[in-house]
Formats: sequence, structure tokens, C-alpha cells
Amino acid sequence: MARVCEICGKGRSVGNSIETRGKAKYLGGVGTKVTGITRRVFLPNLQNVRTTTANGTTKTVRVCTQCVRSGAVRKQVKNAPFKVAHDTVADLAAKAVVAKPAVAKKPAVKKPAVKKATKK
Repeated sequence: MARVCEICGKGRSVGNSIETRGKAKYLGGVGTKVTGITRRVFLPNLQNVRTTTANGTTKTVRVCTQCVRSGAVRKQVKNAPFKVAHDTVADLAAKAVVAKPAVAKKPAVKKPAVKKATKK
């Protein structure tokens, strides 16, 4: 069936399209008036999703986005073409120590203490 979710059965629904004219009162106008009402169709947001079935085969299903977001459908698991070797924490620490340049610290200069005059 076209335009129907294969999981929850969500399909098209019918409503009204309302045409108005005029300026809204809160914008300083005298109000909006309805000039026409026509019927319209609301269609579900369907996506073609490849899923893995229970026996391990893959199948393309037309599913609404609510089912994808809620987890009712599980997408096909794709094998990674290659694996990137990640550095361990010890390797990163060693690289950070090697890459850090030695910075000579300036000697601290003490300022002479100034006595404040007190009133007698």
C-alpha cells in the first residue's frame, strides 16, 4: 500500500485549508476574515528504510518518521569498510609530553612593601 506506514498504519488524513484576508487585531488591524475553505490532504512523512529481519536478511520498508525515532524500526547494520586504530590514553599522554616545548620561567621579582600613613 502506498502512503501508509508499514509498522503503525499511519496514512493520509483529510482537513481544511482556510484562506483569510485582512490584518490581525494584535497587529493594529480590524481583524482577519475567512474568504474560503477548501479540503486538503495531510500526508505522513514516510521514509524508505532498510531493516534487518529476524532471519538476518535485509528488507526495504516504508516507515513514518515517528516509528524510526521511537525505535519501532531498527535500521540495517552496515559493516565498516575499515577500522581506524585509536590511540590509547597512555600514547596520547606520551605524545603530549614530547610535543610540549620547554618554557623558561622568569624569576619572580618582589616589590618593596610600602607602609600606609595612619592618622593620629
